[in-house]
Amino acid sequence: MAKTCPITKKTSQMGGGYHNRVRATIFRPTGMKRKYPNLQKKRIYVPELKKSIMLEITTSAMRTIEKNGAYATLKKAGIIE
Repeated sequence: MAKTCPITKKTSQMGGGYHNRVRATIFRPTGMKRKYPNLQKKRIYVPELKKSIMLEITTSAMRTIEKNGAYATLKKAGIIE
């Protein structure tokens, strides 16, 4: 299972291994490092459906649900109909 948030569609990214000062003085690349999104398992209650949904979402998606409401956010993401 890929580490992707179903709401924000955030996924892993590749990050650089050195900064510009190192590049300017001596070129010793240290390789790339994969950076993963901050995924958390969360049970979300949807009052319109009167049921809970268990999702693995990012913390930014939790703030989006807090702001816009669970039903509207999950419907826009296509998780519920």
